[in-house]
Amino acid sequence: MTDLSIRLAQAPDHDAIWSILEPILREGETFALPRDWNRGRALAYWFSPGHHVFVAESAGAILGSYYIRANQLGAGDHVANGAYATHPEARGRGIARAMGLHSFETARALGFSAMQFNLVVATNTRAVALWTSLGLREIGRLPGVFRHPERGPVDALVMHRSL
Repeated sequence: MTDLSIRLAQAPDHDAIWSILEPILREGETFALPRDWNRGRALAYWFSPGHHVFVAESAGAILGSYYIRANQLGAGDHVANGAYATHPEARGRGIARAMGLHSFETARALGFSAMQFNLVVATNTRAVALWTSLGLREIGRLPGVFRHPERGPVDALVMHRSL
């Protein structure tokens, strides 16, 4: 997507970010977050202290958002972690790929030396394929740790790459 820009999120972006997060939360298939969170709780989490929040925008419309943060505190704070969300109507247009690449650059600029995702739902094959194509490797499989709303307990992957 050539006209896509990624920038720091601002307070006026909250409605658009909620319009992205709400259907993902309600589906319950990819985020290990409560499906019944309301707008205030979801945005408070997305904008938690320590989260660097960005939006992906095209022609004035916000189509995606991501945050990065330290994966752990103290001795693990050199490794970044993140969460990514694309508006359901904008999937398949390269937005998640652009946000992923942007997040790697941002993480490096913030002094992180690696990116680690602690819970990539194994049934989320699009995410697994994307992260693999961007150089993350599966370094562990957590059996049955995610309660999928239709499939029941499914595996989650721990994925990692150096920056």
